[in-house]
This record gives sequence, structure tokens and C-alpha cells, in this order.
Amino acid sequence: MSPAIKVLFVCVANSARSLLAEALLRHTDPRFEAFSAGSEPSEVDPRTTQALEAVGVDATGLRSKSISEFQAERFDYVITLCDKSASECLPMPSAGEVIAWDFPD
Repeated sequence: MSPAIKVLFVCVANSARSLLAEALLRHTDPRFEAFSAGSEPSEVDPRTTQALEAVGVDATGLRSKSISEFQAERFDYVITLCDKSASECLPMPSAGEVIAWDFPD
């Protein structure tokens, strides 16, 4: 079996968009090892958990994390989910490829 493709989703607060992306990718494709983080982490928005549960995706263990927790890890992809996080993640040396998507709140 090939090694998992490591993906880090990043947004500012790591309370909704990046957590949704992490949980959905983990749920849909076992080839990927998904993580999420924020440049200014806060707490999980209750609507995030509700949305995941509504589509049958396990939200157990989701928590808001700082991008600094992952500075030493190597990722195949770092996907930013808003313009602010895109500008803050450019110097991340552990990213194989940085992809910037901008999803409004």
C-alpha cells in the first residue's frame, strides 16, 4: 500500500472551513491523511459539528489547532481556504505544494 498523501487545510480561526475540509476528506478518501489548522485558532463553531453530523460524518476529536503545531511536519499539499491564510502560509517550508482557495465566511 502506498503512503498516505498528507494534506493540511488552513484558515484563520480553524473553526469551520478548514475543519469541514479535514473531516470531509478523511471521510471520503482513505488515500489522504487530512489535518487542519489556523493562523489565529479559536474554537470549533457548533455549526461545523452540526453540518458534519447532518451528512453522517464523524466529528469526534475535531479541535481548533494552531499552524505552529505542524511546522515540523511535511505535507504533500497545504490548501489555504481564505486570502488572509494564503498570505500567512507562504513561508511554510514543509509544504510540497501550496494551493490557495478563497471561500468567504
